[in-house]
Amino acid sequence: MKIKDVLIIGAGAAGATAAFHLAKAGKTVTLLEMSSKELLKPCGGGMAAAVQQWFPFDLMPAVDEVINRVDFSWNLSDPVIAELPGSSPFWIVRREKLDAYIATKAIEAGAEILRPFRVTRVEKQEGYWQVANDSGEKLTAKAVVIADGSNSPWPKKFGIGPSQQHYAFTTSVRLERRGSLSKSTAKFEFGLVKHGFAWAFPLAGGINIGIGSFIGQHVTDRKVVLEQLLPALGFDPKEGIRTDGLLRVWNGHHSLNTDSLIAVGDAASLCDPFLAEGLRPALLSGYEAASSLNSWLEGDKKDLNDYTKTMKSKWGDSMAWGRRISQVFYRFPKVGYQLGIKRPTAPQRIAEILSGKMGYGDIATRVIRRLLFSADR
Repeated sequence: MKIKDVLIIGAGAAGATAAFHLAKAGKTVTLLEMSSKELLKPCGGGMAAAVQQWFPFDLMPAVDEVINRVDFSWNLSDPVIAELPGSSPFWIVRREKLDAYIATKAIEAGAEILRPFRVTRVEKQEGYWQVANDSGEKLTAKAVVIADGSNSPWPKKFGIGPSQQHYAFTTSVRLERRGSLSKSTAKFEFGLVKHGFAWAFPLAGGINIGIGSFIGQHVTDRKVVLEQLLPALGFDPKEGIRTDGLLRVWNGHHSLNTDSLIAVGDAASLCDPFLAEGLRPALLSGYEAASSLNSWLEGDKKDLNDYTKTMKSKWGDSMAWGRRISQVFYRFPKVGYQLGIKRPTAPQRIAEILSGKMGYGDIATRVIRRLLFSADR
C-alpha cells in the first residue's frame, strides 16, 4: 500500500491552498472531495486583497469584482459610506470558482484529487493515518488535514478546536442580475436583522445576498428580512436561490492540531465572529498548515504545534477582540450603529479591517468601553 505524505479531507479554499503549497514543496498529497462536481456555495465570497501574499500565482482570474466602497445602513436608511484604501481593496468571488481555481493550481503542482470520495472513517494505525470512504476504499498517509467545512465531524472526534462550538445562523440568496447595487460597492445592513446583519455583495452578472445572526439560537425570520431587503435592491422578494446554514465562528484559543493532524478553515472554527469573514482565515490557515507540515515531514520539527501558535498570533488574538466587540455590538445594535459605524473615524477603521490592514485589537478597547457606557445610560 502506497503511503502518501498528506491526505486532505475537503477541496475547498483552505484544503486546496494547503494542497498547492505541499505539492509545490514536493510532497505527495491527495485531496478527498465528497461532491462529484463543483456545487454552488452559500459563502458571501468577500476577502481582503491582502490574501494574494500567500500565493505565487495571480488570484485575479477568480475574482468577480473589486470593491472600493462599502455602504452601511440602519433599517435601509441613515447611510454611512466607507471608501476602501486604493492599495488594499476588498475582493468578491464565487466560492465554487475560487475553490476550483486553487484546486487546479494544486493539481498542476503535483497534487491529485479523488472525487466523489465521502470520508466515513479516519483513524490512526501503527503510526499512519487510515482514511476510508463509504465504498470501503482506504488510503494511508503520514498526516491528515481536516478541511471539510463547518459540518465536519472530525475536529470534535480528535479534540481540536473550541470545546464549546459557537455558530452564526446564515441564509444566502444568489441572484443572477445586479439589481440596484452600484458597481464596486458592497452593502451592510444592520437594522433589519436581530443580533446580526445582512449583506449584499456584487458578482459578475449577479449578486449574493446574505443574512447572519450571531447571538442566540435562531436567525431572524429570513422571509421578513428579505421582503424588505430584496425590493430595496431592485428584486422581487421571492427571487433567488436560497440556502440556510450554520457557520462555525471563532470561540476562544484552542489547539488546532494533534501530533500529525491539522484542522483548517471553517472546520477549525476560524470565521470572524463579528463580520463573518471566513475566506481570509481559510486561505491563511491552508498556507500555514502546509508550511508546518512541510517542516515536520522534512524532520525539521518534532510536532505540528507551531501551526496552532502561528494561527493564534496571526488570527486568533484579533478574533478574541472581535468576539468581545460582537457580544456587545449585537446586543445593543442601534447604539452600536450610532457609536461604532456613524462615528467620524469609523468608516476608515472599518475599511482598514476589511482590507486586512488593521485588526480588532487596534480598536477594541475604545469601542467596547464606548458601547457599554452608552448602553448603561
